[in-house]
Amino acid sequence: MNRPYRWDLVRPDQLGTLLERAEEPSLWFLGELIECAAKVIARAGDADLYFVGRSADSVHDLLSGTPWRERIHQLPLSFAGAYAGLAESDVDTLRGYLAAAGLSPHDLARGRPKVFVDLVYTGQTFTELYGFLRRWIEDEREAWSIIRGRLRFLGITIRERTTPSAFRWQQEFAWPAELPANGVRNISLDEPVWLYFGNTQPKLTASFPRPRWSDENGRAPEHSDQRLRGLAEAVAIVEAGRSKAGRDLLVRHLRKEPAMAESWLRTLITRLR
Repeated sequence: MNRPYRWDLVRPDQLGTLLERAEEPSLWFLGELIECAAKVIARAGDADLYFVGRSADSVHDLLSGTPWRERIHQLPLSFAGAYAGLAESDVDTLRGYLAAAGLSPHDLARGRPKVFVDLVYTGQTFTELYGFLRRWIEDEREAWSIIRGRLRFLGITIRERTTPSAFRWQQEFAWPAELPANGVRNISLDEPVWLYFGNTQPKLTASFPRPRWSDENGRAPEHSDQRLRGLAEAVAIVEAGRSKAGRDLLVRHLRKEPAMAESWLRTLITRLR
């Protein structure tokens, strides 16, 4: 499977004059983004993070400017609606892609826990990804009793008032009950920020649905105005994550999390400072 081309944002000197063609981005959402990123780190636990699709790219990009960058990975798959119609060749392609990303059943049973992160509305993407992995684990005969405690899903949802009748996407499906209590967790974003990331933000790459999985053209960089706007914003977000002000704010939010009682998070905070 060919991954969509994505520029190296940590070393922007490789971008040449591309940024000169894009207007200065407005990071109006930065404070909310940094708080969200802190919650993603703390609530995912001492794990490897896999950002599914493109919706949470900004969280990934912010963290790629921090010492946590070796723990974060991208899965630029547009997965919702694909699982039911996958041909055998598609299954083989997707399994090869996930294995290359360190997500084979063998990998899931070993090493650090794996956490999938995405903006969630109905939960369909997580549901189909879980179903795909579950079937693969059964085919490979890896120990589900071990993997179930090491596989987690972290949804970024629209912030609503907390009431007993509030919609919780995971309650609409049976599969979350197959995981431990911390196997499915949520973080909320203010609605304008969530809608921006999920619907209108200029992205660095095009969507990557099943018809494009074998598309060689996806490996070439795009220089459209929309991609360059996305590039300029993503570079600015990485720089914010690397800045002293950005790290100080990230640390401030991390210190509020219950995970502060754990040594791995205290070690990360020391590295951030």
